[in-house]
Amino acid sequence: MFRNLLSRLFTDTSDPTRLSGQDAEVAIAALLVRLARADDHYGPAEKLRIDQILARRRGLSATEATEWRVAAEMIEAEAPDTVRFTRTVKDRIELADRHDIIAAMWEVAFADGRRDADEESLVRLVAGLLGINDRDAALARQRAMNGLGLTDP
Repeated sequence: MFRNLLSRLFTDTSDPTRLSGQDAEVAIAALLVRLARADDHYGPAEKLRIDQILARRRGLSATEATEWRVAAEMIEAEAPDTVRFTRTVKDRIELADRHDIIAAMWEVAFADGRRDADEESLVRLVAGLLGINDRDAALARQRAMNGLGLTDP
């Protein structure tokens, strides 16, 4: 169902048409997968959190969310380096949604109950590449932590 998303994202970068609906969500999910894989430990807690984020954002059933995540895993594996991939997403997704992406990334980063420097660095990098300032990224982090019942050490 998302077979052509990679070509739509990366073949004609001179025409950065907006992504919407399923394409946008799978591109966002691919960023979440990339984050979850950043520490070389992509486990069930992170997969479940990505599924929950997709279900919440799009009103999907658990089965549909899992299907979208699996598609995102394939796209993430084929996507170019993080900088190019993130810039492409930035050019094609509205600013308000980019703020939500950072909050979702923090949720995934904390999903396994561990703080990992590689994941935190990647969230900070992606936030900057998406045009999210440090203050807004920190607020998104705090919202995610509060939503997960975590406290800042």
